[in-house]
Amino acid sequence: MGDNNNNHFWDSLLTFMAGAAAGFIAGILFAPASGKETRKKIKDQAVKTGEAAKEGYEKIAKEAEKSIKVVKEKTTEGLGAIKEFIDKKKGEYLHKPQGLGEEGEEEK
Repeated sequence: MGDNNNNHFWDSLLTFMAGAAAGFIAGILFAPASGKETRKKIKDQAVKTGEAAKEGYEKIAKEAEKSIKVVKEKTTEGLGAIKEFIDKKKGEYLHKPQGLGEEGEEEK
């Protein structure tokens, strides 16, 4: 459930960023400025957008690393609990008196 909300957030963020970039480019292209000025504005904005994308990627990568670490820890805990359970049941089975059934009656 949380994963679906997370995907929705990133989809919405990506859509917003694409719209903002398209609006910026359209504004520059239709603004009255010389070609040299327009190219400089586009270049500056591209650099800013690249930096923002890099920062976003680094943030996502850091969060992914944290999530992977948590999953590994929980998996290890779960496997430990399963192993303990199996060992407990194995010990109970091995120490169960032979020849007695479920109700403590002798088997035939």
